[in-house]
Amino acid sequence: MAHYKVEICGVNTAKLPVLTNAEKEELFDRIDKGDKKAREEFLYGNLRLVLSIVQRFGGGNENIDDLFQIGCIGLIKALDNFDRSLNVQFSTYACPMILGEVRRYLRDSNQIRVSRSLKDTAYKAIYMKENYIKTHQKEPTINEIAAEIGVDKEDIVMALDAIQTPVSLYEPVYSEGGDTLYVMDQVSDKKNKEDKWVQDIALQEALNRLPDRERNIVELRFFKGRTQMEVANEVGISQAQVSRLEKNALKSMRGYLRE
Repeated sequence: MAHYKVEICGVNTAKLPVLTNAEKEELFDRIDKGDKKAREEFLYGNLRLVLSIVQRFGGGNENIDDLFQIGCIGLIKALDNFDRSLNVQFSTYACPMILGEVRRYLRDSNQIRVSRSLKDTAYKAIYMKENYIKTHQKEPTINEIAAEIGVDKEDIVMALDAIQTPVSLYEPVYSEGGDTLYVMDQVSDKKNKEDKWVQDIALQEALNRLPDRERNIVELRFFKGRTQMEVANEVGISQAQVSRLEKNALKSMRGYLRE
């Protein structure tokens, strides 16, 4: 795949625009009102995300035009499912969906072939991990796995990643008492902890009006980038309860901000 190819699927990638945060918000407002032109402008303004991801798959015989089209499907899905109320950057949300769409396409097309050595390393690591958990009642670190099977930790990470199957952020992973936990509930946001929350005084006031436990959960999740499982362990309740309280807190805050 040639990285220097400028025109992909009839799009001049050298002239792709970069939207400012203000422009994105303005387009979101119009999209929410059903403005199809705003939707097209937003998608076009985020094609650089698709380009940056498909370029990761260089060095093979993949057709960049095909990959770009598949990546655009992932971008469209991201826009259709994006929830602005979560206060996560669109790019943070969209990139995994675009990447997953491209990986799924390559996997289904049998264009990604995992080498036997990588598979062997991955299976050895998984076998060691399972035995370790049975013996010690906890998961081993990468360093412990590397020491046990005699493989560099970087190679272990690469091998485990190579055999993974992409999943949707909305795939359910657990259910308790009617509360369903999804893949996205397991993911922490390390890059966008406070950039929008702390700067918004009205949002801070809404946060202060929450009960202590709900406020603590929101602060841990969105200020400190913790996963729901990490919050559950720190607060001393189940992950399902954290999920329910988090959703209630966000609903309450949206209500406060509309007052």
